[in-house]
This record gives sequence, structure tokens and C-alpha cells, in this order.
Amino acid sequence: MSQENMPTKLYNVGLSYKKADVKVRGAFSVTKENQKLLLKEAKEKGIDGIFILSTCNRTEITGFAKHPFELISLLIKYSNGSVEDFIEVSNVYKNKDAVRHLFNIGTGLDSQILGDYEIVGQLKESFKQAKIAGTTNAYLERLMNLVLQASKDVKNNTQLSSGTTSVAYAAIQYIVENIADHSSKKILIYGLGDIGKNTCKNVLNYTLNKQTTIINRTLNTAVGFAEEYPEVKVEKSENLLEQIHKSDILIVATASSLPTITKEHLKEGQNLLILDLSMPENVDVSVKEIPGITLINVDELSKITDKTIATRESEIPAAEAIIEKYKGEFNDWMEQRKYVPAVNALKESLRIIQHDEIDFHSRKLEGFNVEHAEFVTNRMIQKITTQFVKHLKDEDTSVDLSISVISKMFNIKELSLNEND
Repeated sequence: MSQENMPTKLYNVGLSYKKADVKVRGAFSVTKENQKLLLKEAKEKGIDGIFILSTCNRTEITGFAKHPFELISLLIKYSNGSVEDFIEVSNVYKNKDAVRHLFNIGTGLDSQILGDYEIVGQLKESFKQAKIAGTTNAYLERLMNLVLQASKDVKNNTQLSSGTTSVAYAAIQYIVENIADHSSKKILIYGLGDIGKNTCKNVLNYTLNKQTTIINRTLNTAVGFAEEYPEVKVEKSENLLEQIHKSDILIVATASSLPTITKEHLKEGQNLLILDLSMPENVDVSVKEIPGITLINVDELSKITDKTIATRESEIPAAEAIIEKYKGEFNDWMEQRKYVPAVNALKESLRIIQHDEIDFHSRKLEGFNVEHAEFVTNRMIQKITTQFVKHLKDEDTSVDLSISVISKMFNIKELSLNEND
């Protein structure tokens, strides 16, 4: 897409745990396959610069558009959400606010569990997917690079992630705090995506449990994981019902758009704790009706981390200071990108003048040293453009006015600037 036709506004549209509950977030979640289709359609429509992030806590599209509804309509089309629900729970950020929002996400300031850096890997994966689809641009590349740098800086130089926690860790905290003799309980983990794997690792590290079984739809994934963690037992998915009936604790981390655990999977008289870490929820809420069944979802798990959060909240000012540093670097880069075309145009105009003058004097003056003249005038052109750049960088300079004046002086076609306002 040409620079002239490129939409001038950066938007971030979507919803998160702040306004939308588990059910609504589940409706707006976008599957991996649909994310690819969404990016493909965006590219076909000429949207230059877009990526989508869909996790258990948020679904958001960041991209350039003339109006945010261009992005919202894509989200509605490729999820099960409605426009009416989106209006009720959505956030729409533009330009600087969108940039600030991405920095807050990438550094853990906007995570449901403050300081949770699980989002960083999800951000990287989402952006990688957009790069493969060919829907990134230089602006988003630079922005994402600085967001990730800020994330690393915050993690290494603040205590924002002290007492590391996440949904996968919160599940273990719940077990430890609520289940007596948890080390001897039979635990079944169903689903071995990132959250399932992390939860299993936490079970092994924090409960000393020796009766943990894993089941995954793809058996090879479970077998490969068990090779690294031989203390867990692997069962085939066709044995799911039998294993649930044997278990004291069932952790569901499947990635399905429909419930993978229903009443039919449970037996009467069984005392079973079910932790549903999936988004959308993969355990049918009706299982709560069965006596002896306790069902805990993602939103309920997040409430048990209050003590850790109190410590982390005191680190917010330090994290924000680091973010400001990287935002400043991004703004400087944007300013330079804004006036580089004008500086290049000025340099080109000066070179035309240089060429005409050298050509004139070489014809008028006998023995005129063209090589020496080019050397001297090249230095002059460099000094003039350098001085112009310094002038544009001055905080008291009106960049628009300065470029307008130079354009008129040298008959340069005046450039329109896209402000990141």
C-alpha cells in the first residue's frame, strides 16, 4: 500500500477481563484458524499494519484504519460476539493511547494478575503470525520491538513480577490452600497447551504430588511431555471417562470452542474439584448441580492472588518510568520518520542547484575544477541539511511550519505529515 493512501490512525479495539466476564470473553475469542483468515481478509482489504491477540483474558486487534469499525467488523465476523455486546464491554484506543496500551500489556501492567508475563509470549506469537501473513509494517515492527525491550527491562529491574504467578500458578495455590493432604490426591490434567503444561510443571514443583496423570487429544504431545517429566502418567484420550472417575482433582486446559467436560463425564457420589483454565470455558457450568462437584473458573482463580498483587502494586511507578523511557525512544523515532522525507527533498533540491551552478561555471570559466567544486558544495549541502535537522529537532520548532517554509523557498512539493497525535 502506498504511503499516500495508508490510513493515518492507529487503533486498538477489543475487550478484556476489565469489562467482560468469562462468558463474554469466550464469545469474542478468535480461534487460530480464524485469526489467519482475519489477517488474510485485512490484507485483501488493503489494511497496512494489523495483528490480533486472543487469550483467555482479552481479544484485541491493533492496526491502521480510517475508522475503528473497520477493525471491529473483522473481530465480530471471526468470533461469536455481537456488535451489541461489543459496545457494552469494549475498549477503543487511538494513536498515542493505543501505543500506551500496548506498552502496558507487554510489561504486565494490564494483566488480570498484575505483573503476569505470560502475555509476552502470546504477544510475540501473535506478531509472528502477522509477519507470516504479511500484515506488519515498519511502524508496528519498531513499536513491538520497543514494547518487548521495555518488558524485559521491567522484569529485570523491578519487582513487578515478584512472587511469580499466573492462572497456571493460581490453580496450584488454590489446591494447596483448599485441599487437605493435596500431595496424595489423584490429579488429572486434561489438555496440554501452554497453560496445561505450565500447570503440570507447577503441580510437580509445588505439591510434590506423585499421582498426576495427563491426557491430551494428541497422544504424541503427552508422550513427549512425559519424556521430560517422567513422574507423570500418560493416558489415551479414549480413557478420559475412566480417569475422571478415579480422580480427586480435574484440571481442564483444553482449547475448544465447546465444552469438553459435561455432566455425562461425571458420576454421582464422586467428590471432585474441577479447575477450568480454558477460554472459553470448557467445563459445562451445569456440572455444579451435581452434589460433590466443585467447579472453579479463571475469574475465581485470579482472586486468590491478592497478597502478591499488593506487593507488586508498589512497583507500578518504577515500571511506568521505564515505559516512559521506551515510549520516548519510539516518539523520537516517529519524529525522525516524519521529517526525513522533507530533509531528503531539500537535499535533492540543493543537488539540482549544485548541478546547475557547476555546469554553468564549467562552461563560463576556463580551467574550472569540477571535482573540487563538487567536493566543496557537497560539504555545504551536508551542513545545510544537518542544520535543518537540528532545527526540526528543537522542541520549540513547529515542524509543519518549518517544512512549509522550506518547501516554498526551494519549490518543493509540500509534504503532508501524519501526526501520531
